[in-house]
Amino acid sequence: MFTEQQIGEANARVKSGKDFTPWAYELKALGVKRVDFYVMNGLTYYFGEGDHSVEDAPMYEPREIPDESSTEALQEALKVHQAGETDYLTFTSDASNAGVEKWVVDLELMTVTYYNKAGEEMVVETIQPAS
Repeated sequence: MFTEQQIGEANARVKSGKDFTPWAYELKALGVKRVDFYVMNGLTYYFGEGDHSVEDAPMYEPREIPDESSTEALQEALKVHQAGETDYLTFTSDASNAGVEKWVVDLELMTVTYYNKAGEEMVVETIQPAS
């Protein structure tokens, strides 16, 4: 079973969106099956086999998520972040401004799904194979 320390060590290696794929595969190797990230404050849950989970404390002060969401703004934020042009905190702010309430990293399906406040899928991305 993965530990809070192992999660923290994996997270410390992420500097930009370019680091996402190696991070996802590292978590998968640790036994993480799903990650739920809440944009409002950065609270993150890591789920494994059975009822094993680790909760990561909020990363920043709560921020307002608008009721109206913009898939186009989210796609632009993703493009810039995945090119390595923004750090993680900047991306979370950009996602918040686009109306993202949370995203779910499914390490069994190898997808990331972004949801608005109404619980609607905004974008679903496939996690690319590790290089």
